[in-house]
Amino acid sequence: MRDDIIVGLDIGSTQIRLVAAQQKEDELQIIGAIESPSQGINKGIINSIEDATSSISRCLEKAERLIGLPIVSAWVGISGAHIKAEKSKGVVAVSRSDGEVTQDDVERTIEAARALSVPPNYEILHVIPTKYSVDNQTDIKDPVGMIGVRLEAETLIIQGLAAQIKNFTKAIYRTELNIEDLVLSNLAAAEAVLTDKQKDLGTVLINIGSSTTGLSVFEEGELLHTAVLPIGSEHITADIAIGLRCPINLAERIKVEHGSAAPKDLNKKDEIDISKLVQEEELGNDEEFISKKYVSEIIEARVEEIMEKIDEELKKIDRSGMLPAGAIIIGGGAKLPGIVEVAKKKLRIPASIGSNRSTIHTIDKVDDPAFLTALGLAIWGFELSGKQKTAWK
Repeated sequence: MRDDIIVGLDIGSTQIRLVAAQQKEDELQIIGAIESPSQGINKGIINSIEDATSSISRCLEKAERLIGLPIVSAWVGISGAHIKAEKSKGVVAVSRSDGEVTQDDVERTIEAARALSVPPNYEILHVIPTKYSVDNQTDIKDPVGMIGVRLEAETLIIQGLAAQIKNFTKAIYRTELNIEDLVLSNLAAAEAVLTDKQKDLGTVLINIGSSTTGLSVFEEGELLHTAVLPIGSEHITADIAIGLRCPINLAERIKVEHGSAAPKDLNKKDEIDISKLVQEEELGNDEEFISKKYVSEIIEARVEEIMEKIDEELKKIDRSGMLPAGAIIIGGGAKLPGIVEVAKKKLRIPASIGSNRSTIHTIDKVDDPAFLTALGLAIWGFELSGKQKTAWK
């Protein structure tokens, strides 16, 4: 693959999405975006390496046909309920005799924070510095050039279960694709979705996937908290299937084609004609009409639960109802009508659907909320190309 091609790969439980971009001088231009069905992975965890490898291979083949170029490496997003974030501090003595803090001092401080006692079954994905202190001066963003004798870094260490990471990378490497780096999906998505002003004021990025919901909180330009919840839009589908006593594939189509999280906007007489869906899905179902309001009430209940769990995470960091830039919602679940209103009500902050806020040249498909993680991965790769990367084995 040519050096100027950068690929972002978002491997989800139901879909794999890939964005290919081309670096032209100092700009990034999107040249292709595809999605392909995913198998062998659930809640960010591989449950069949063979199925996952086959799914990734099909996605890569489809992408190569689209862009007319071989894909040999990618920046890969990782998520899953096994991902957790821990705060850690690192302290070093300033090395220069005149007390001036150097970049080497900063790197040593971050390495000291990295030396936090990580459980043997976990592996570090990111060490993110949030702020520094030089002697008694605190809340420093960039200490390089300052004078002092003691440098301290406060960091957020993002880690995941080593076995799950190993299985994930194994499925990818079996396709002969090289991993440029593994990046927490929500961190990458933030590169495409959030503005610097939103990160400064305080915002939560919510990524609703099929089996998990990721969230990342930013404040004063830095990552404050991140978590992955084991609940997503497929739980809404399951609720519809149970509530209507219908097959899961029919429930999914009802959700996608007629679903809403705003039952108050509907009346009891509003109905969904499912006879055509039943025919298309080849189901022996006699029922022709179902209440649209009833379906919406089922959806609203689960969406409220998702938002309540997000609010529980915000309470852990004393930010419940306290993020002026509000909640930005992305992922496949963001397409559900009425979800913004539920978020506003349950989180008590402004809310909106996320979109591509980057300045790169893009294509319409990539503006889909479900593609923003893959786009963010490509942007992440563009910004870090040439810098030191992690070797994943």
